[in-house]
Amino acid sequence: MADTVPALDDENAEAEALEHGRRLFAAECRFVIGAAHIEQVPGGDLPEIAFAGRSNVGKSSLINALTGHKALARTSHAPGRTQELNFFVLGDRLMMADLPGYGYAKAPKQKVAGWTRLAESYLKGRAVLRRACLLIDARHGIKDVDRNIMKEMDATAVSYQIILTKCDKITAPQLSALLEKTHAEAAKHVAAHPEIIATSSRKGTGIAELRAALAALAAPAEPMIG
Repeated sequence: MADTVPALDDENAEAEALEHGRRLFAAECRFVIGAAHIEQVPGGDLPEIAFAGRSNVGKSSLINALTGHKALARTSHAPGRTQELNFFVLGDRLMMADLPGYGYAKAPKQKVAGWTRLAESYLKGRAVLRRACLLIDARHGIKDVDRNIMKEMDATAVSYQIILTKCDKITAPQLSALLEKTHAEAAKHVAAHPEIIATSSRKGTGIAELRAALAALAAPAEPMIG
């Protein structure tokens, strides 16, 4: 009987974490600002999470899925729709930043270079940033442009977690192989979080687990009075 206790404790802890995440992401989420320049990035002391990744990887769709809002973050099929650092406050406990995509985008090269530098400056100098969610399209896996960002975050000690997106677009065996390969590569990076979460914004896969992971980084909830 004693052998079953740790397993039960693990199950209870997991259920509690999932519920914590559900409650946080059910709270009000409001848009704060779209910062086109680093000087416009809002101040404050709330813990912060950033969503980074290649253009059209699904950052805005994932934010919408996490918060349960269909149009909180603007989505587009054309790469390069997000061209600012878009900030959102969740339940007055967590700040979220939707970063411009890097890599290919349907925009002039000079513009792409400008918003890429903006995102890099933010990642290097944001003291309240608790974690960057590095989104990787499951259909393509980690590319050289992702590896460059990973190396930069390693060098500047920015903790980041790989989140696989669009996992409904590949088969279960393909996803299993991708997870194994991605874990092996992430293990070589000092700032990479060991847990990789596979998600689908369209089908809801992995959303509850990601909510739980991010809720663990949020500011404590205000105690109930009365």
